[in-house]
Amino acid sequence: MPARRASGFTLIEIMIVVAIIGLLAAIAIPNLAKVRRNAQKQACIMNLKAIDSAKEAWATENHKADGDPVDEAGVNEYLKDKRRPQCPGGGTYTYGNVGEKPTCSLGPIAGHTL
Repeated sequence: MPARRASGFTLIEIMIVVAIIGLLAAIAIPNLAKVRRNAQKQACIMNLKAIDSAKEAWATENHKADGDPVDEAGVNEYLKDKRRPQCPGGGTYTYGNVGEKPTCSLGPIAGHTL
């Protein structure tokens, strides 16, 4: 009668696989976080550009000069969905006066600036 061989993985083989998976995760997770932050920054900059364009259109139609205060509700009418966009990073937008660039509260920290 031939001897039966036990089949399956040894503890060493399992430990090697777990170590490789851990190493791959240690490399991938920081890169994914960096890509996510960059995508949030780019989306915020696009929102700031949309606010700036809407503010210019509102100012032109309402005969406003540089330095005049902005009616945010009026500007929002020129934005997509007719409402203030939200920063994907959690910041808040400030429209500023006519002739000024809009800002994000995360601007100095995370590069969310025009």
